[in-house]
Amino acid sequence: MLLCLSPAWLTKVPAPGQPGEAALLVSKAVSFHPGGLTFLDDFVPPRRATYFLAGLRPGSGWGREAAELARDLTCPTGASAELARLLEDRLLTRQLLAQQGGVAVPATLAFTYKPPALLQGGDASPGLRLVELSGKEGQETLVKEEVGAFLHSEALGDALQVAIKLSSWRWRGRQALRLRPRAEVGMVADTVLALLEKLEEEESVVVEAVCLPAQMPFPGSPPPGPELAVRICAVVCRTQGDRPLLSKVVCAVGRGDRPLRHQNSLPRTLEVALAQCGLGEAAQVAVVRRSVKAAAEAALAAVLALEAGLSAEQRGGRQACTDFLGVDFALTVAGGALTPVALELNGGLCLEACGVIEGLWAAPRAGLAAEEAAAAAPLVETMLRRSARCLMEGKQLLVVGGGGFSKKFVWEAARDYGLKLHLVESDPNHFASQLVQTFIHFDVTEHRKDEENARLLAELVRARGLQLDGCFSYWDDCLVLTALLCQELGLPCSPPAAMRLAKQKSRTQLHLLCRQGPPWPSPSLHAVPCCSLESEADVERAVRQVPLPGVMKLEFGAGAVGVRLVEDAPQCHEHFSRIVRDLQGEADHPGIGLGWGNAMLLMEFVEGTEHDVDLVVFGGQLLAAFVSDNGPTRLPGFTETAACMPTGLAPEQEAQLVQAAFRCCLGCGLLDGVFNVELKLTRAGPRLIEINPRMGGFYLRDWILELYGVDLLLAAAMVACRLRPALPAHPRARGHLVGVMCLVSQHLQVLSSTASQEALQALHDGGLLRFNLFLSLEEALVPSEYEEPYCNVACAGPSPAEARLRLLGLCQGLGIDGPHYPVAHFLSHFK
Repeated sequence: MLLCLSPAWLTKVPAPGQPGEAALLVSKAVSFHPGGLTFLDDFVPPRRATYFLAGLRPGSGWGREAAELARDLTCPTGASAELARLLEDRLLTRQLLAQQGGVAVPATLAFTYKPPALLQGGDASPGLRLVELSGKEGQETLVKEEVGAFLHSEALGDALQVAIKLSSWRWRGRQALRLRPRAEVGMVADTVLALLEKLEEEESVVVEAVCLPAQMPFPGSPPPGPELAVRICAVVCRTQGDRPLLSKVVCAVGRGDRPLRHQNSLPRTLEVALAQCGLGEAAQVAVVRRSVKAAAEAALAAVLALEAGLSAEQRGGRQACTDFLGVDFALTVAGGALTPVALELNGGLCLEACGVIEGLWAAPRAGLAAEEAAAAAPLVETMLRRSARCLMEGKQLLVVGGGGFSKKFVWEAARDYGLKLHLVESDPNHFASQLVQTFIHFDVTEHRKDEENARLLAELVRARGLQLDGCFSYWDDCLVLTALLCQELGLPCSPPAAMRLAKQKSRTQLHLLCRQGPPWPSPSLHAVPCCSLESEADVERAVRQVPLPGVMKLEFGAGAVGVRLVEDAPQCHEHFSRIVRDLQGEADHPGIGLGWGNAMLLMEFVEGTEHDVDLVVFGGQLLAAFVSDNGPTRLPGFTETAACMPTGLAPEQEAQLVQAAFRCCLGCGLLDGVFNVELKLTRAGPRLIEINPRMGGFYLRDWILELYGVDLLLAAAMVACRLRPALPAHPRARGHLVGVMCLVSQHLQVLSSTASQEALQALHDGGLLRFNLFLSLEEALVPSEYEEPYCNVACAGPSPAEARLRLLGLCQGLGIDGPHYPVAHFLSHFK
């Protein structure tokens, strides 16, 4: 992240192939490094900006130059002069908040002269009166009538004063606010008429009620001195999915009979400000904070909705968008409750106020609450996310294996990110064949020929002249072939030997058992004794070597198909014979790894809770980790039943799981990629179930994107292109998700009626649940002992308990819960 102190340090150059747009180059900047170090750097050649944010101001000076630099860039911009002008038109934003956001605003009367198109034709909201003038002269009668009617209207409530000012971006910060008594109708009308002479086209004269300061009782006798008023400044940021998120609240406290402004009051926290005005009860403060949060986020949502309907020219460029917003509130009483009333929107003053209060402490203090964190944190996340999209737009990626029904999201996401995908796939009729730049029909199912196939595929890629930036796969069967192909093409990937180790479950465990360190704790602490099974003789040998009870599973399996708890030697032989008979090849159960054969393994069964850890690793460094909890499985099988994210474990236990997952990946040589590691947390610590050297399946990508704003698919694509994803080292979830799996063997009747795909999708679209579909109904119709989950339904909540209760009620209402599928039991781990 670079700070440019002069527009002369930046240059715009025409962007090849993008007429009308320009790339932004940085020749000089201040750079920042850990430990508080800063340097003034010269860049030769200049560096290309991938995100641009500037202080934009009307008038001359650097603000205007910055506005010119921000216009029509190929890289994302967090603001533009065009958008700033919209925000600085108080009348426009007030109408927007009242009509679309449902946010309380002061009662307002506005006289507009040739109003902008965005103000024309809009229905006035209660308390908001727009009077369009035909001219600036000869309006005395109309003005006096309108002012009189407004000052006597009930919309002003108990207000004793009104404020009169000019409204447009041209007048922002360049005029004094005129306060007049409400009872002086003539004085107010004369002030309006005097201001009308200064009006230009698309400008207004605004008369608004001055909100009475909320009277908050003090304990004991009232303090001496004038009545105090609170002005609340909220910074709200645009996050993943264009959702607003309140990031900071700062307050000013001053005399109630004088206007409160940003730069004439010492900023303080909401708790301190309310306490100084006599409101110290935590529950009441929490109510005010929730009201401010709801109103501020609704304000940004209304602004983003407005921007979505603007053309690129109106926004100041294709990539221009408001990434953060300051909302100023007065705290007053309405309907017997403390109510924040939105006074104005701004693009920088509130953020500056937050910076001032953060600067009151020279060093971080222990125990800071979440709301004390830096106001810019969500904004920085948005900057990095948009920067990543800019870097990845147009990248050419080869995908090996199109995957099944559950991976349809990949192609939608790729289109959204502007990725150019080329697909290698065995099925000539695969649905994705029409959604990619290049489709290469090639049999990737014969894994004994992976090395030969990698060479052949490399020749095909070269023959077609594909200029690839990266190559990756998210489909289990194709991971080893992908690593070999990357080696042939000189593209980044974890080594093929590491992929082979992780692909074969018994080899993973036996290899890690031998990794004694250093460093300590070594991966061997997390590995579990096991034995590979290819014949009946192997079964006999395994039951003597591996403590029982144990778990039998396919060496190369996926989706927990064929996994079973075995308690003695006869059960081991019986299950081995059944698998050998029923699951001989890919045709018997496509997509679960039988193309690698049907060899099995026996591993020791360990007691404990089951967890998934999804890792992003780059160059052997851990960039991010996300931990989820799984509910109890339906023994003797191990098909997943329920899950919760984020984990409910204590921080120390969560850290143990993350480190165990990371060390196991490094121990196998997995140095670059997105990996899913399944572990059990026992009383002796984490124990490895298996490593999936690809992005987590089922709902995991969707949930992580929803809760943390991190897209594992984009992260995997970036790593494949040798680009380090910028991810939060300690991500904080924005809520909780609790979900349950649906199985055709248990839910066929309800999946065809009350919980049909159409019904669940409608509930998802209505925001009542999250619905992830993994299979078509036809694919799910297999014997129950070999079935995979059909779908997952989940509910969100501010706490795990609330999300769990919502989900249980939903499952009971839809018929998913029942005596043979006790959802309450599956959710019991999450208490």
